[in-house]
Amino acid sequence: MEKALCFETQERTTVQCHLCRHRCTITDGGRGICRVRENRGGQLYSLVSGLIVAEHSDPIEKKPLFHVLPGSHCYSVASVGCNFRCLHCQNADIAKYDDQGSGLMPGHPLPPAELVRRATASGCRSIAYTYTEPTVWFEYALATARLAAEAGLYNIFVTNGYISSEALGMIAPVLHAANIDLKGFSSGFYQRVCGAQLSEVLDCIRDYRRRGIWIEITTLVIPGENDDTEQLNGIAGFIADELGPDTPWHVSRFFPCHRMLDHPPTPLSSLERAVEAGVRAGLKYIYEGNVTNGREQTLCTACGAVLIGRRGYTLTQLNLRDGACASCGKPMAGIWG
Repeated sequence: MEKALCFETQERTTVQCHLCRHRCTITDGGRGICRVRENRGGQLYSLVSGLIVAEHSDPIEKKPLFHVLPGSHCYSVASVGCNFRCLHCQNADIAKYDDQGSGLMPGHPLPPAELVRRATASGCRSIAYTYTEPTVWFEYALATARLAAEAGLYNIFVTNGYISSEALGMIAPVLHAANIDLKGFSSGFYQRVCGAQLSEVLDCIRDYRRRGIWIEITTLVIPGENDDTEQLNGIAGFIADELGPDTPWHVSRFFPCHRMLDHPPTPLSSLERAVEAGVRAGLKYIYEGNVTNGREQTLCTACGAVLIGRRGYTLTQLNLRDGACASCGKPMAGIWG
């Protein structure tokens, strides 16, 4: 247990958490929406800081990040907890964990310095805070990210895009990249399926961009939920207009899980509509995920050469020189190290 950052004590022993955009008001003994931050006598505590439930060395392409250190590995970690309640959650067993008041949180202790040591020893070039929502175990992520940056490692968030501007400002100096889910483009969809507000997600994504953090956007395309032309056009247009056409967009195929077992897998025609929406909006880099033989190559927008060839999470070709096309010299947007 660690005293939390980003909260204020209000009347008597009530606190308001300022870590994410829910800004939960929490009475004494209560917890926020994330279920891992608890008010004890007018002070807010993280119940999971430093307790790790997942720890792996992953290809960075798995995050997915296609324009960050291609072919490298990232040391991926997670604690339990999330501030969304997505009906289609793929990691619900750890993201939606609730100990029902027992105070017994799962995980093994892993101090930030030891995590950085393991990441370096494993040959990883970055640390990814992923699998669950890193915002809700922010204190640990911040402490680790600072040490990782000092050690020459990159820091990556894989996130739902709901961190408060105050908290993002604290970690931004040592946060290099993020894959942010833009799950749909309808207020009703976000409220019903995710338990969140679309407007807040969009503002958060803008905040990442303003602070100079490299962004890649992912949309899991769900049949009958967010695969209509209006939402796909909305997402593609937002990326192009507000983040820039060089921002990669990953459109991924949905498979039934959690509380959406009654939904079919995404038909390929829906992914094709998403790609078409991205092309119309002028996006330069659109990738398909969770599908065999999908769009996964990175092409030079000037000469058409294959800059980064991929087969799944494996690189088959790397045609970059100092962050530019090795064939024609056209600069490429991303983090190339």
